[in-house]
Amino acid sequence: MKLFDTLKNIWKIEELKTRILTTLGLILVYRLGTEIVLPGIDPHGLQALKDQTSSGVLGLLDMFSGGAFSNASVFALGIMPYISASIVVQLLGIAVPYFQRLQKEGESGRRKINQITRYLTLVILVLQGSAYLTNLKAQVPAEAFVSTGFWQFQLPSIVIMAAGSMFVLWLGERITDKGIGNGVSIIIMIGIIARLPFAFIAELTSRVSQQGGGLVAFLIELIILFLVFCGSILLVQGTRKVPVQYAKRIVGNKQYGGVRQYIPLKINAAGVMPIIFAQAIMLLPISLINYANSESLSGFAAAFSNFTGFWYNFTFFIMIVAFTYFYTAITVNPMQMSEDMKKNGGFIPGVKPGRKTMEFLDTIMSRITLPGSIFLGIVAILPAFAQISGVNHQFAQFYGGTSLLILVGVVLDTLQQIESHLLMRHYDGLMKSGRIKGKNPGGPAAY
Repeated sequence: MKLFDTLKNIWKIEELKTRILTTLGLILVYRLGTEIVLPGIDPHGLQALKDQTSSGVLGLLDMFSGGAFSNASVFALGIMPYISASIVVQLLGIAVPYFQRLQKEGESGRRKINQITRYLTLVILVLQGSAYLTNLKAQVPAEAFVSTGFWQFQLPSIVIMAAGSMFVLWLGERITDKGIGNGVSIIIMIGIIARLPFAFIAELTSRVSQQGGGLVAFLIELIILFLVFCGSILLVQGTRKVPVQYAKRIVGNKQYGGVRQYIPLKINAAGVMPIIFAQAIMLLPISLINYANSESLSGFAAAFSNFTGFWYNFTFFIMIVAFTYFYTAITVNPMQMSEDMKKNGGFIPGVKPGRKTMEFLDTIMSRITLPGSIFLGIVAILPAFAQISGVNHQFAQFYGGTSLLILVGVVLDTLQQIESHLLMRHYDGLMKSGRIKGKNPGGPAAY
């Protein structure tokens, strides 16, 4: 069979085999760390925290941390503070001249940006660590703590969680250097996959029970989930190829240029970032309203706290469409693309170089971003429709949203790297019909 032949070829390549085994070993270290509870806490008293993180935004954070959040683990804060710091620095690179200069300084500028990102990560870790411990004290019974003092428990716990998150970041970098795939992306993906077996079993149990619909309903759910995965792959991989012709140049006895290439403009150039931005903005006013004792505001909060309600999902969808345009506008620069083509003697057939090329690329991006943003919005609200249809809330999370797009993007990117190793050594690729198109997932999966 093709699968077994491919696995044999992978095992024959010593470098690829070593990289895969190294990746699996580092992932094992990460998974073991998610089960180590903070010193001074009784693990048997964490049931209330687990119930709190079963759904909502805390459930999303728990998924990204691979269950470490609900376990009060030393890795409880996970890799997301680094992702948040990276996003902030990326946005500063658009608005602040100092960061713009760093981006143009090549390798030295990249090292400075990475250093600033790590310092900002530490600041975010201290803030999130304090908030996490405050929530932990509110959810966990007092008898579950050996001590609750600042010097005896709170400060050491913040330091331990900050060190744990930085260690997770180090593991991700080691996976990138010594393993296969993007390390940080793989750690996020492992956290998502870790909850899939439990969600699968919970949904199967609920369906085979009385009045649950039986195995037929469960099989229909799996078929729909498969179709959602296929649609997500189309969204992640979809591109519009713009032809670019390069002028011929003769240097000595050799001819350069004169060939036609393509610029692949992605339908969803923003990745998962619009969903993350929209979720953050949707949850912030709700959290503030919940602290107010106003009856008029409490009704508003109730309407927008219902994750399966109409107004929440309608507003969520509109914000995702808007943020897709916003993030695409700040990440895709038609002017820079036009200038780079002009410097290299390239032009789009039928379009004048310079400003006309920029306007042409900008028009194409505006047109393909509309269907991409609508499709992204539909994928984001699919878990709500799944819950309305009776799917268990844990299993419904895999029907769309950030987790699904990250999962699809990282898997495709990792498989593309494995295929590159195979083809470089003249083995067959992973697919009979052609090569896997590489995809560097946007947003968190891109780090």
